[in-house]
Amino acid sequence: MTAILEPLIVPQSEYSRPVTSNQSGLHPRLAQTVTRHLQHAFQRPVAPHSHTAYQTLTERLTTTPQPLVIDSFCGTGMSTTQLAAKHPDHLVVGIDQSSHRLQKHVPGTSDNYIFLHAEAEDIWQLLLADGRSADFHYLLYPNPWPKSKHLQRRIHGHASFPWLLALGGHIELRSNWQNYVEEFGVAMHLAGVHGRIAQVPEAPALTLFEKKYRDSQHNLWRYTGAVTNPA
Repeated sequence: MTAILEPLIVPQSEYSRPVTSNQSGLHPRLAQTVTRHLQHAFQRPVAPHSHTAYQTLTERLTTTPQPLVIDSFCGTGMSTTQLAAKHPDHLVVGIDQSSHRLQKHVPGTSDNYIFLHAEAEDIWQLLLADGRSADFHYLLYPNPWPKSKHLQRRIHGHASFPWLLALGGHIELRSNWQNYVEEFGVAMHLAGVHGRIAQVPEAPALTLFEKKYRDSQHNLWRYTGAVTNPA
């Protein structure tokens, strides 16, 4: 199966167009898809490079045990460094499948973060296999896959969605497509997790996308909720 949502390449123009879609409102098969994934375990082998990256994480935790903050699909890691400053008592784990994006990272002043060149859902699976959980999980501006036929490439429509839930913690997802955030909220509700959807408050941008979208005067939306009993 195609790996789930990775950030798009940030366009070079000064203006980012709003998301357009052939889908109006929630996807008609959203509930059916989410329910099926919640009822059937996802079976997929972990990619070799994800295994290698995960070893870096386990070595760090062996040396310095810390609770985890996960920054999935972190891109260049701008958000990872800011989250490390926000959560100084945690290890912030930025995950991206693109080594090219990670190489563009501008180091922050904190030392409580690492990057993993890996498939995010592979790392989720490996963490769960080791009995680990997350205190916080950020999913910032993933590719929304706006075409209706691509529902199962969205985080909430992908078969690995139960792994995200099982990792637990406070979950925050952001997007400039309101429909995406509302779908995610419905999926979380179907899983028994109650959260809140609201516009992203004015604050310094967490990611390059957030800055781009704000500069283009997009409305930015976020879902926040907490899974209190991870598997």
